[in-house]
Amino acid sequence: LSLNLAADCNAVLKALQPIFQEQGMTETVHNWEDHGYLVTYIKKNGSFANLRIHPHGLVLVDLQSYNDHMKGREEVDQLLNKVEERMKELFHGNIKRVKRLPAILRGGVIDRYWPTADGRLVEYDIDEVVYDEDSPFQNIKILHSKQFGNILILSGDVNLAESDLAYTQAIMGSGKEDYTGKEVLILGGGDGGILYEIVKLKPKMVTMVASNIDQMVIDGCKKYMRKTCGDVLDNLKGECYQVLIEDCIPVLKRYAKEGRMFDYVINDLTAVPISTSPEEDSTWEFLRLILDLSMKVLKQDGKYFTQGNCINLTDALTLYEEQLSRLYCPVEFSKETVCVPSYMELWVFYTIWKKQTDI
Repeated sequence: LSLNLAADCNAVLKALQPIFQEQGMTETVHNWEDHGYLVTYIKKNGSFANLRIHPHGLVLVDLQSYNDHMKGREEVDQLLNKVEERMKELFHGNIKRVKRLPAILRGGVIDRYWPTADGRLVEYDIDEVVYDEDSPFQNIKILHSKQFGNILILSGDVNLAESDLAYTQAIMGSGKEDYTGKEVLILGGGDGGILYEIVKLKPKMVTMVASNIDQMVIDGCKKYMRKTCGDVLDNLKGECYQVLIEDCIPVLKRYAKEGRMFDYVINDLTAVPISTSPEEDSTWEFLRLILDLSMKVLKQDGKYFTQGNCINLTDALTLYEEQLSRLYCPVEFSKETVCVPSYMELWVFYTIWKKQTDI
């Protein structure tokens, strides 16, 4: 609650005290000259409230309680209603804003809270844990969202939901490319979404390989993410595709040595690192290595597609674009911004190609 004027901290405290006392809560008051009051109220069942009164006119009430039933939530709402009513009586028309935030549910069987790339906290409408396993490489979760369908989450990072065809289309060139009869290399893509969509477009051959691609990710996705991957993960080889369960770096080096070339390389391994200190973050070194090796197996007129990161991470994206000028061969690039539903943020995708030199 925010006021239009400075607060008489003592008057606010005296007005609100009866509300908490009626609940049988024990009061502890801390006050500081020029810095207002912090008052804690503790109930016998362990529930407690923090009342923070700032002299400049900000009054905060935080409630924490162990209530896994509707009655407990109703009690919290009733207490907050009384606080709001009492403050309106005390200050009449001098309240600038009253803001009540939804309850954060901690320690539940289902974790609904995940951070966005730019540091905001998002609450998903998760209602079921579909799959939760630890592989030798990572924790793998598939959670069901009422809005987005099943969501693949790897080591706490939201990867892809069944709703996110926009992501897959963007990292394939947004429908502007003709994959008919083409050689395609996918780096990563363990959810099978890119492979499934490209196979529909009648390529000559698609090879999917990743850095320590996780068989357990494939197993989870082919069972619980079939709206994304269809049936392409049921077998590691198909009429026009193969999935290699091995480290992509030796594979890329081998292909480069053999002179094998691709019309398209799609890198779905990792987003652009949030860190803007390449000398301290090994992910940047990995990213540059993959870029260089990919350019060595990309045809002169081929295209390399990859994700960037959240559009708000301008420093990291600028640094990524600077890395493109340091590859063994000159390249050019373009980028587009796409709304990926389950990310709840705008995501940047890159198209990179070898610069054509005049002969």
